Amino acid sequence: MANQARVLLESALRERKLDRTLTTALPTVDRDDAAALAPLGLPTVDDCLHGGLPRGHLSELAGPHSSGRTSLLLHLMAAATHRGELVALVDTCDRLDVASAVAAGVDLDRLLWIRAPGGGQGVSQEAGTVDRAVERSLKALNLVLQAGGFGVVALDLADVPLPALGRIPYTTWPRVQRVLEGCDTACVLLTPRPLARSAGGVTLSLTGQATWTGTSERSRRLSGASVHMRVVSPQRRVSGSVTVIGHA
Repeated sequence: MANQARVLLESALRERKLDRTLTTALPTVDRDDAAALAPLGLPTVDDCLHGGLPRGHLSELAGPHSSGRTSLLLHLMAAATHRGELVALVDTCDRLDVASAVAAGVDLDRLLWIRAPGGGQGVSQEAGTVDRAVERSLKALNLVLQAGGFGVVALDLADVPLPALGRIPYTTWPRVQRVLEGCDTACVLLTPRPLARSAGGVTLSLTGQATWTGTSERSRRLSGASVHMRVVSPQRRVSGSVTVIGHA
């Protein structure tokens, strides 16, 4: 009787997508299954991730300005469009530089670019306006994920002030993950600090350092930059760090 009752309970929970209530164990991503991962197209980074970011989960690229977070996102989007996938970017503060996206190799014909109304002034906005822009972006993210068909979906919150990020309801991210479960989409947040990785996702914690040449302030020019990435992913047991060096 006990086993029968458990089966009935599991069935009822599964119908309402609440089957995780009975267990904290999440299915791990098969590292040998390339279809379960979204590579960034950077061999050093992909090797550290054992193939790429997990599909069906919420991951994040987290770091301050000039940490390389946007460059990594553009590489991820470019790699996806090269594979023939559709990608979507919900651009909360209207910060996407189209020329940089093209230079990174993003196929604009395969990009859905959603710009939040009123988000263009970024950090100079009043708190209420910023909160509305974030709310609209979250609604857009949910609609895109529910529509399906995208290989990569990204939400750019990088220029949203930290107090506004702290006002996002904590229930938001479990709901996003619930929509993602079982789909082929890799969902990525671009944030100034770790915010909302799902249990099966990864956090790429980034720091960057610029390299300059020249003997004076007027003659100095950017000659390159290094991005240090630390991977956090308890469920997938993926950990480690890597440094990517670029030249101007």
